Amino acid sequence: MRKAGILFPIFSLPANYGIGTLGKGAYDFVDFLKEAGQSVWQILPLGPTGSGDSPYQSFSSFAGNPYFIDLETLISDGLLTKAECDAIDFGSNPLDIDYEKLYFGRFKLYRKAYDRAKKKGILDENKYKKFIKNNSYWIKDYALYMAVKDSFGGVNFMEWDEPIRRRDKKAIATYEKKLADEIECYKFQQFLFATQWEKLKKYANKKGIEIIGDIPIYVAFDSADTWANPELFELDPKGFPTKVAGCPPDCFTADGQLWGNPLYNWPEHKKTGYKWWLNRMKKCFELYDIVRIDHFRGFDEYWAVPYGDKTAVGGKWLKGPGYSLFAAINKEFGNGRIIAEDLGFITDSVRNLIKKCGYPGMKILEFGCDGNSGNPYLPHNYKDTNTVLYVGTHDNETLAGWLKNRERWQFDWMKGYFGILKDEELHMQIIRKTYESTADTVIFQMQDLLKLDNHARINEPATCGSNWQWRMLPGAEKKVDVKYLDWMAGMFSRK
Repeated sequence: MRKAGILFPIFSLPANYGIGTLGKGAYDFVDFLKEAGQSVWQILPLGPTGSGDSPYQSFSSFAGNPYFIDLETLISDGLLTKAECDAIDFGSNPLDIDYEKLYFGRFKLYRKAYDRAKKKGILDENKYKKFIKNNSYWIKDYALYMAVKDSFGGVNFMEWDEPIRRRDKKAIATYEKKLADEIECYKFQQFLFATQWEKLKKYANKKGIEIIGDIPIYVAFDSADTWANPELFELDPKGFPTKVAGCPPDCFTADGQLWGNPLYNWPEHKKTGYKWWLNRMKKCFELYDIVRIDHFRGFDEYWAVPYGDKTAVGGKWLKGPGYSLFAAINKEFGNGRIIAEDLGFITDSVRNLIKKCGYPGMKILEFGCDGNSGNPYLPHNYKDTNTVLYVGTHDNETLAGWLKNRERWQFDWMKGYFGILKDEELHMQIIRKTYESTADTVIFQMQDLLKLDNHARINEPATCGSNWQWRMLPGAEKKVDVKYLDWMAGMFSRK
C-alpha cells in the first residue's frame, strides 16, 4: 500500500516547559496528519540523550527519554503543581532547546512527582508492578546505572570506583541498598514515559497513523547497555574499546566520521542466538509500527577505527553478522516491519543483504539533483517500488535551505527536470513530484512543508553544538496547505 508521511521529532513539537513532549502538542500533530491525508509519522530515536544531546548517543537502547514526559499531564494527575513547573527556568527561546536547563530542572520535578506517587500508593498498584515485571530484562540495569552515575557526578562509568564499574556483586548489592529511592525514581520515570507513549500511539493508530521509529545501529559507550553487557562489545581487559565505529573519508568529509561507539562482539552475539538484539527489537515493536534501522550497511561490513585515533582515516572494513542476525529477527517477529537505511557508499553485498531480508531501502531526492539524469536517486530511475523516498532527512539541509545554496545551473537544471518555469514554484513542485513517484512510501520533513530554511535544520553530521535543538512554534502548522496535501495523497493513491 502506498503511503505518505512526515518526519518530525518529538522534541520539535510545540509544548510548554522547554521541549516537545507526549502531551497536547503531540495529539494536535496527529490530528494535523489526519487532516493532511498522511498515514505515517516518523520520529527520531526515543532514548535518553547523552553526549552532545544526540538521540543517536543514548544512555540506553531500551529506555524512553524522560524529557518527553509531559509535565502538564503530571499536573492534571496531581503529581506536580503548575507553580512548581512554572518556577523552573527551561530557557526563553521557543525555537531552541536548552538541554542543560532541562537537565537541571526536569529531574527535580520528577523526584517530586515520584515522592507524591509513592505516598499515593501508585507504586503498589498492579499496573506499575506489571510494567516493572514486563520490562525486567532491561529496566533494573538502566535504573541502577543512572542512579550510580548520578552519585558519581554524572561521569562516564569508566571513572566510577572499580568494584561497581566492574559490576562486582557485593558492590551492586551495596548501591542497590544505598540508592534504593533514586533507582526506583528512575523506574518510575520510565513508567510515566511508557504510559504517556502508549496512550499517544493508540490515539495515532486509531486515526490511521502509523509510527515509524528510528534506532541507531550502535549504542553509546557511556550507556547501561555497555556497562551491563561488556562481553557483547569489543573491549580490552580494562574495559576500554579496542576499536570504535565511524565512516571512512568521502566527498563530504576528508577525515571521515569518528562516531566513537564501541563495536559489537558479533561472535558472542551469535553464540547467544542474538538474544540482546531480539530483546532490543522486541522493545522496538512494542513502541513502533515500523522500525527504521540506521546505518544498515554496518551489518554487512562496518568501519572499525582503532580506539584513540583522532580521525576515522585509519579505520578498515570488517565483516558484520550479515543475514544470520536478520534470519533470527524474522523468525522471532515474523511480520515485524523494518526499513533499512542504506544511504552512502553501498556495495552489491549490501544490496544483496537488503534484498534477501526483503526490507525497503531509502532514497534521498536531494542526492539526485546533480545534473546527471542517470543518478539513481532521481525518481525515474527507481527500479524497485519497495523503497522509502525522502526529499531530505534530519541529516540533510531543509529543502528551502538546500535550494538557496544551489548554483544557478543546478537550479535551472532542476526546473527543467521537474517541469516548471518560475523559480518560486520549484519548492512545491519537488514535493508534488515526490508524491507522484513510484516509491511505496514518501516522507517529508515538517520544515519542508513550512518552507523553513536551514535555521530549522535538525542535524549537520560531523558537527556538534547546535544540533537537535529546533522546535516548531505553536500554530505554525496552520501555514501548511493541508487540503492540498490531502488532495495529493488521494490523487497519487497514498491514502
